[in-house]
Amino acid sequence: MKFNVTYSEADRPNGNQIESLSQKAVQALQLLKTKRGKGNDFLGWVDLPAEISQSDLEEINSCAEEIRNKSDIFVVAGIGGSYLGARAVIESLKHNFDYLLDNGKSPIIIYAGNTLSEDYAADLMDILDKKDYSLCVISKSGTTTETAVTFRILRNHLEKKYGHEQAVSRIIAVTDKEKGVLKAIADKEGYKTFVIPDNVGGRFSVLTPVGLLPIAVAGFDIKALVDGAANIRNALLNTENTKENIAVKYAVTRNYLYNIGKEIELLVNYQPDLIYFSEWFKQLYGESEGKENKGLFPASVSNTTDLHSMGQYIQQGKRLMFETILHVENANHCIQIPYQEDDDDKLNYLSGFSMMQINHKAEEGTSMAHADGGVTQLQLSIDRINEENIGKLIYFFELACGISGYMLDVNPFDQPGVEFYKKNMFALLGKK
Repeated sequence: MKFNVTYSEADRPNGNQIESLSQKAVQALQLLKTKRGKGNDFLGWVDLPAEISQSDLEEINSCAEEIRNKSDIFVVAGIGGSYLGARAVIESLKHNFDYLLDNGKSPIIIYAGNTLSEDYAADLMDILDKKDYSLCVISKSGTTTETAVTFRILRNHLEKKYGHEQAVSRIIAVTDKEKGVLKAIADKEGYKTFVIPDNVGGRFSVLTPVGLLPIAVAGFDIKALVDGAANIRNALLNTENTKENIAVKYAVTRNYLYNIGKEIELLVNYQPDLIYFSEWFKQLYGESEGKENKGLFPASVSNTTDLHSMGQYIQQGKRLMFETILHVENANHCIQIPYQEDDDDKLNYLSGFSMMQINHKAEEGTSMAHADGGVTQLQLSIDRINEENIGKLIYFFELACGISGYMLDVNPFDQPGVEFYKKNMFALLGKK
């Protein structure tokens, strides 16, 4: 992975500003490494990639293989961190039209429990009536309303469709090790269970069974994912020099831009495969930093598509944002533009170019235009989209998020504001 910054003329810092923030960032990194900062009881993710054993991966892969052998569909029921990490990875790696393939390799992954839409639930039941499926319910407590309601509906549907004994074999609960409503139900019914570690919060949980089981069921290499995260963890935790530690450098840059009045960080991708990675990023940073009237607002665009919608505002709107660009150097396939004798579409000037080459020129041209428009741009580069590189990106953003949160002097690992809507909803529904 590589990181670089192109400042607009108006945003350019002086050395003293960066040096002061760099010292603060290195101190924040030390707090994460020694687990002495705010929210330190939720820092299990820091060392997680190095602590996942081969036997852990084998158990997950074995369960995934069993699910694949008997399921056309695998329903992942969870909300927030209980599904966004898995979906980010799966959407990044899967065939873009997997729902139209009939190759018998892996079930289609469907997400539920992340909405209270009755129409969505009805459409889901319509499909599940016709297909063999298994269910993974993910909740540490088991009381999250969206997921709990969906689990009750699907649990009832499974039992009616397959009978109690078969239904039990098709339900996997990823939950707390010892306590909670879901844990009690799983023990009573005899569901296969995986543990969400006590010291890992939901938005940092993609490298636990919360994310690894669905990713394995989807047919991807969870060892390569974990290894990618472990490799960059070793590099980042053992390098405090700001010039070499890209997580520190990224945290410093975004905090500098926040301090001079930027309000929005736009995560920009040029690959539609990364759209849900952007959604995971938005939860990670929004829930970690958005406290005490502080924090950048995390947003995203998917180019070149969004150049024809949001591009106008980014180019000439209010200068309240900066961009963090996810640059992918190589595609996993190659499609070249063919030469056409009559050139009736006037595209022969592109013949021989691959689509990725054209996409790169669009990205480069956009960066030049946005620089002229006064937009500071941060760029993260990976070689290609695969399990190892997605694992690196996950850990990079997690570590940089912890550093940034401490630099803001907030607890990056709680989310007290999430409870406000729940209290109102429960009161309105008459919950005692």
